[in-house]
Amino acid sequence: MSRATKIVIPVAGLGTRSLPFSKEVPKEMLPIIDTPTIHYIVKEAVEAGMDQVIFVTGRGKNALEDYFDYSPALERTLRDRGKDRLAEELHALGKMVDVQSVRQKEPLGLGHAILCARHLVGDSRFAVALGDEIYP
Repeated sequence: MSRATKIVIPVAGLGTRSLPFSKEVPKEMLPIIDTPTIHYIVKEAVEAGMDQVIFVTGRGKNALEDYFDYSPALERTLRDRGKDRLAEELHALGKMVDVQSVRQKEPLGLGHAILCARHLVGDSRFAVALGDEIYP
């Protein structure tokens, strides 16, 4: 039996428990000290052997995908300013995991959000994590 290598993370919620902050910033980007919650969730998934993250997103959630993408201009600027270590940390985010996303067009609940990722998961085993909940 094969193990799961894909994880579906529903992040399309409206963030009503985190208002007014989540009106403009996805609640999954709320920081714990200086690191967004979603970073810890994805990092744990990678450490558990997941190599593909599927975000089920909604309107205004582009920051989640952007966070795990490369930012050559920012990296170059940091290097020009002698901040090589920080540039390397940012570059490592892009290499952390393969991120794909699919849109949940209406907030129809958790089950529906997971179903939205069906075509990306296929017949593979997969895990599900919630994008705004972490436990010590």
